[in-house]
Amino acid sequence: MRLLVAAVLFIFVGCSTSNGQDYSEVEIKSKHLQGQVYFLEGAGGNIGASVGPDGILIVDDQFAPLSEKINAALQKLGAGPIKFVLNTHWHGDHTGGNRNFGQTATIIAHTNVRHRLSTKQFSGFLKKELPAHPKEAWPVITFDESVSIHFNGEEIEVIHFPSGHTDGDSVVFFTDSNVVHMGDHFFNGGFPFVDVSSGGDAEGYIQNVRGVLSRLNEDTVVVPGHGPVASKEDLAVFLRMLTETSQIVRQKIAAGKDLDTITQEGLLQEWTSWGTGFISEKKWINTLYESLSR
Repeated sequence: MRLLVAAVLFIFVGCSTSNGQDYSEVEIKSKHLQGQVYFLEGAGGNIGASVGPDGILIVDDQFAPLSEKINAALQKLGAGPIKFVLNTHWHGDHTGGNRNFGQTATIIAHTNVRHRLSTKQFSGFLKKELPAHPKEAWPVITFDESVSIHFNGEEIEVIHFPSGHTDGDSVVFFTDSNVVHMGDHFFNGGFPFVDVSSGGDAEGYIQNVRGVLSRLNEDTVVVPGHGPVASKEDLAVFLRMLTETSQIVRQKIAAGKDLDTITQEGLLQEWTSWGTGFISEKKWINTLYESLSR
């Protein structure tokens, strides 16, 4: 059900407004993870938060109509202003609140996130052009490879992982709290969305997940872009799914099979349930086929 809800809302990828969606019944739930880090879920991408004596820093901010609810939930965790917003990528279910939080907080993201938020973009998923976001939603501090924020007694390391979910993805490491927020490089329990129209690539995505996994230890708490809070073991299962399904499609391409045939034959039974969320098995096979056929 959690992935299904995310699926319904995620159709507005790239959009920051509600698009007529009713958010009045959405509840923002919070949970303490480790150290100074909390987890918030509502509608759209999961939010990570550092709450402490320096104030509040959040990773992603869901949709604009939820900003007041998000802020209210954060204030219950610790009094103080939201000083920083980190965007893991440009999609509207992760950046929609920028237009509100950006009026008082500093938004930080990869260079390509600012470019995509500040200009018209074509959504390959929606098959239409999307308008630029308002200026207050744009990141004001950008980086190409990595940046560190020293906040609430720890280093928060933000590292760019190229050509994965999009061309502007970052993974956020709360180094002392031992928590990592992966943005949409992790859909816990489901096939991922790889936004090829925004520079995403299935093979790059797999390499990036493998790279993040190598940095974790058994006590690391992993926050996915969508789905429940996870462990290193959960991420390892996700990587195994990515690896095995890509190998199946690669082998079938090498055998001369076309997309329709591969889709009809499907993937291993073990991964069938992973296609009940936002990305169906058919869509995931299509993504792999497009990437591996290049």
